Amino acid sequence: MAESNLNQQTKVFGSGKDGICIIKCLTDIPGGRSLDASRIPAEYDVISAGHIVIKKAGQYILLGVTSGKFATLTEGESYVGVLRTAIMRQDPRGAIVTAGQVNGACTPFPIDDAIVKGLPHIEFLFTDKR
Repeated sequence: MAESNLNQQTKVFGSGKDGICIIKCLTDIPGGRSLDASRIPAEYDVISAGHIVIKKAGQYILLGVTSGKFATLTEGESYVGVLRTAIMRQDPRGAIVTAGQVNGACTPFPIDDAIVKGLPHIEFLFTDKR
């Protein structure tokens, strides 16, 4: 199970898209979650707002990335929500939006039909503007 050290020094980072990626958060997972970032390529030090979060066997996982696209789910995995703000790969913990509106034009990778169907309480807007 992923764990977080809450006593670390903080750093300022981000792409500046945090404020526009999540248009409306109607519900989220209270307190956020520690996330497994092992599927994210090492070159990504910052994981942007709008990244898709999945769950397998009770563990919250950042959806992997393959060839500039979100990876597909494997057996036993399900979509949970969308990362609300950017986080550091070395300290993967964050708020997860489970219902609301997301600006699909500024998610880190394109949103495909499987993600839209897997997250029925999230409306992905402007996906055609990528």
